[in-house]
Amino acid sequence: MRKNSIKNTRINGEVQKALAEIIRGGIKDPRISPLTSVVAVEVSPDLKTCKAWISVLGEEGMQKDTLEGLKSATGYIKNQLAKEVNLRNTPEITFIMDQSIAYGVNMSRLINEVNGGGE
Repeated sequence: MRKNSIKNTRINGEVQKALAEIIRGGIKDPRISPLTSVVAVEVSPDLKTCKAWISVLGEEGMQKDTLEGLKSATGYIKNQLAKEVNLRNTPEITFIMDQSIAYGVNMSRLINEVNGGGE
């Protein structure tokens, strides 16, 4: 299976949906923020590994706590993912903090400052 095949894209979408549900409703760790979203998921073509980019609305300390909570709950998340998504192999999940939303908000603020300052 190639990296950008239709099958791989479909698997990425299914895993992303399942991870979002598991994080939202299945984990009771108080370190994990309720404002956590799964931005993107990339499952390797051999289904052995999975990179999940997450975004947390809040300050940096909350983001670090959420990332630590997710890393400690990786076993539970993998078990639930195996029950939700029927794959030959259940991938090892690596959580990565996605900074693109914060970057976009910062850029939008800077553009507004430039436009407001020029009038």
